[in-house]
Amino acid sequence: MRLYMKQKVFSWGDKFTVKDENEEDKYYVQGEVFSWGKKLHVYDVSGNEVAFIQQKLFTFLPKYHVFIDGNLVAEIVKEFTFLKPKYVVNILGWQVDGKFWEHDYEITENGRPIVNISKEWFTWGDSYVIDIDSSENEVTALAVVLAIDCVLDTQSNSGNTNFIND
Repeated sequence: MRLYMKQKVFSWGDKFTVKDENEEDKYYVQGEVFSWGKKLHVYDVSGNEVAFIQQKLFTFLPKYHVFIDGNLVAEIVKEFTFLKPKYVVNILGWQVDGKFWEHDYEITENGRPIVNISKEWFTWGDSYVIDIDSSENEVTALAVVLAIDCVLDTQSNSGNTNFIND
């Protein structure tokens, strides 16, 4: 299954619309403007919250938690590396590899692809294509991708690219 995410260029706080393969709205992502750390809420088209992403503060390296139905389902941690960015998705056992600064990466479980993310170039605002292996992983995979995007966004806005970009 394929999702398309387009970040709004001039928005107060984070706002994303996620569309399905038929270019119909599937999810809405809304960030909290005045909060300590990044917080994103993912809503379905009926307005029901399907996921919540929260940055953990006071950690040496970036760390985000993903909650679905109030339960912690994933912890995304940026690991300390010298050559290229590396992320681990704890609880789920997913591995993340690719060219993060180019928004071209893959999430796998035991070597099996779960999600492929690629950035569409020459579009107004940032647009991403998210290919997910099954509908069972859809919301969780979207939330993990959003958490990684938060880390990249925070680092690019602070001018901190941490070592060598991939």
